[in-house]
Amino acid sequence: MADAFLRIDNLVKSFAGNTVVKGVNLAFEKGEFVSLLGPSGCGKTTILRMIAGFERPTSGQILVEGQDISPLPPNRRKIGMVFQAYALFPNMNVEDNVGFGLKIAGVARDERRARVEEMLKLIGLPGYGKRFPFEMSGGQQQRVALARALAPKPRMLLLDEPLSALDAKIRVSLREEIRAIQRELGITTVFVTHDQEEALSISDRIVVLSAGNVEQVGAPFEIYNKPATRFVATFVGQINTLTGRVVDGAARTVDLDGQVVHVPALPTGAAAGSEVALTLRPEAVRVAGAAEGDVTLDGTVAEVAFLGSVIRLKVRLGKNNIDLDTFNDPSTPPPALGNTIRVSLNSSDVFVLAD
Repeated sequence: MADAFLRIDNLVKSFAGNTVVKGVNLAFEKGEFVSLLGPSGCGKTTILRMIAGFERPTSGQILVEGQDISPLPPNRRKIGMVFQAYALFPNMNVEDNVGFGLKIAGVARDERRARVEEMLKLIGLPGYGKRFPFEMSGGQQQRVALARALAPKPRMLLLDEPLSALDAKIRVSLREEIRAIQRELGITTVFVTHDQEEALSISDRIVVLSAGNVEQVGAPFEIYNKPATRFVATFVGQINTLTGRVVDGAARTVDLDGQVVHVPALPTGAAAGSEVALTLRPEAVRVAGAAEGDVTLDGTVAEVAFLGSVIRLKVRLGKNNIDLDTFNDPSTPPPALGNTIRVSLNSSDVFVLAD
């Protein structure tokens, strides 16, 4: 993507000899909403801070619209950033907080005031200009932080886990608002999170990181349904890992607790009798009657977890345990612990991952 709006070329960052970002290459399109997803310590926030200019790369380049911004200080990059901590000035009211960057840039008072009013309407807080941060909820403060980042009309927006300090319901509503505002403005946005649901629900694309390396880049549908590595499969969403034995490598058949499963692919050179790890998502396993061509397995209910709209069952098979999700039906209670049930799955939903 030579004409990408934001391009990261062979980016490396080391601290005291410890390399935390290891030759990362990424390209983002103008107006795209991209999430950097991974566990703590994977390098996602370090990448964001290098884009913002708060950290200098050990090596590599960060280019925006073809310009290498790596040598530029943060205030010359035209980038807005929202932090995990709201970082509002406690001695300033909302109006002054939102207009702070404009004031520093020398924008005239009347123009500044009009822009602040525009931003407060955008974030759904008109009339809140005279309030102070301590008079507002956490969600409202984070909206103000977002307005402050957007007020100077940056060419890119960076969000560093901005929702992690909020309770669950506010997180959901605010992430939807952030996505709606991003779409309205058409601003290129990089969003750092460790929350899979957040990344899957609001991103155009997701970059999955592990130990400073990019594991996979793709749309949410692709990341979830076609994980490229074992790490992506196990980190993004729930996954079942079952042990089977190869029956015929050329025919791609595997014995799974006495049933022959035809899998889409096997590792090159997989020999008959060798063990392989089969994976599939809980929602790919069904308790209801099997469709034509499905594999059926008998097992014992080992755990029942009521999750509201979904009930998750753990079923003990011959040598394997399998988790499955079924929708809650108020007229039908879930099976009891110890019950014998038959589960079914389609071979096309089973995949073997390389390490």
